[in-house]
Amino acid sequence: MANSEYTPPKVWTHDTGNGGEWASINRPTAGARTETTLPVGDHALQLYSMGTPNGVKVTVMLEELLELGKTEAEYDAWLIKIGDGDQFGSDFVDINPNSKIPALLDHSTTPPTRVFESGSILLYLAEKYGAFLPEDPAARTECMNWLFWQMGSAPYLGGGFGHFYAYAPEKFEYPIDRFSMEAKRQLDVLDKHLANNETMAPGGYSIADIAIWPWYGWLALGKLYDAAEFLSVHDYTHVQRWAKAIAERPAVIRGQRVNRAWGDPATQVPERHSAADFTTD
Repeated sequence: MANSEYTPPKVWTHDTGNGGEWASINRPTAGARTETTLPVGDHALQLYSMGTPNGVKVTVMLEELLELGKTEAEYDAWLIKIGDGDQFGSDFVDINPNSKIPALLDHSTTPPTRVFESGSILLYLAEKYGAFLPEDPAARTECMNWLFWQMGSAPYLGGGFGHFYAYAPEKFEYPIDRFSMEAKRQLDVLDKHLANNETMAPGGYSIADIAIWPWYGWLALGKLYDAAEFLSVHDYTHVQRWAKAIAERPAVIRGQRVNRAWGDPATQVPERHSAADFTTD
């Protein structure tokens, strides 16, 4: 019942009908559920992902590298439909045993190098191609501070606020209040930092910005959970300035289209294999 008090049992058991929008795929177990062979394209970098905030981090990073002229960062992007459970296929689980997108396989090494967790992929690509990561030790450390801040904070925004505000089968005041408070606190952390800094780390645009923007930039721009008014995101003026500036970058515009299979067809590049897959810029 919607407002009854819940008494936890002595031993928790999985209720398949109690997971809201994702009930059909969520289970308390790991590992492959199907034998599935992933496609492999012509490039060294093979990305298996979807255009969620975590997926967009990596496609933006790759497009930014290409924007710099680093043609060796050309990649194949294959759509993983998480609503259909593609992430539980055997080949995908071999790359990421946690069954979460994005997952990257780098065939330029022998054997190929698997990279999973979006923050790890960003760091791997930054170090591999020597870009978007400060060289100065103090600036690099500050960049890492904010990268790991994002990795630790976003689950409160997505799995906490986003789940209970947008996806849960019923609306409950306590979890929505709890995670709304945390989402707004995180926005305030960013706003105070960006009041005195153009970008997240010294030295300019970096993987810290690339990691944070698809979560908090989208939220500030009204593109996440339809929650802009509810969270009064317009109050965070420095986050707004930062989010709008990043949104105008050509590589960011392109990166948001990759592995996207919904919305206006002009914004979709469900699977990308060359620059020619972008019909408009």
